[in-house]
Amino acid sequence: MPGKLHIVATPIGNLEDITLRALRILREVDVIAAEDTRVTKKLLSHFDIHTPLISYHQHSKAQKSEQILEMLLEGKNVALVSDAGTPGISDPGHELIAFCIGEGVTVESIPGPTAVITALVVSGLPTAHFAFDSFPPRKDSERKAFFQSIKRDTRTICLYESPLRLVKTLGSILSELGNRPVALVREATKLFEEVYRGNLSGAIEHFSDKKPRGEFVIVLGGASPEESANESEPHISLESRLTQLMESGESERDAVRRAMIEFKLPKRQVYAAALRLKAGQEPEV
Repeated sequence: MPGKLHIVATPIGNLEDITLRALRILREVDVIAAEDTRVTKKLLSHFDIHTPLISYHQHSKAQKSEQILEMLLEGKNVALVSDAGTPGISDPGHELIAFCIGEGVTVESIPGPTAVITALVVSGLPTAHFAFDSFPPRKDSERKAFFQSIKRDTRTICLYESPLRLVKTLGSILSELGNRPVALVREATKLFEEVYRGNLSGAIEHFSDKKPRGEFVIVLGGASPEESANESEPHISLESRLTQLMESGESERDAVRRAMIEFKLPKRQVYAAALRLKAGQEPEV
């Protein structure tokens, strides 16, 4: 009988946030697949857990997915952990999860901390409808396209950002979306946790004077109903947008990357559309 893949959330800072169930699962499984075994060893050592570790990260996911699946099919139970928080949220864990589901393996979530929800609930911004968009693109043109793609979204938007790019990202948001309300949550649950609440121009001033440190969650107010209703741009299909971009001089690769951002679609889907255009096939309905 195949084993089970356990998705185990671990603390994002404060070790007291680990659940009793998570501790039990980490002790009981046959092996723990960790994003960084050095980080996970510290957690296991703190709780006196001695389960064997293997690595599973961005650069090893293809090879290690097969290895982990083989263990599961042999009847072994595996726990997947990230460096902090819930695996599968903005890390390669979701690919292993999807792979195992596709192979008929039972996947079970052991819920717990995640930085995006922690930041959202302390932000003071609306929580009934929100979106998580991970890290904004680094390239200026792609960053601009990304923020334009969420300009009329009325939901609260949650983003991750590094301290090195924080002020630049806030400037891009201000330029593209205007001076919206924002909350910035730094080092959530840790000793030097900080929550800044205000607007974008105030946040830029604050973190220009005070050098950003630690990982940030940006919680951004959504568009007003008036902004959302004031839609001047007509709907355009994926294929039409790819054609526009390539006719303007962008390479196929850059056009695909930009369309991925604008349409929030996986690369394989956008690339398939580009291949259909190249072959002169009719767009998919």
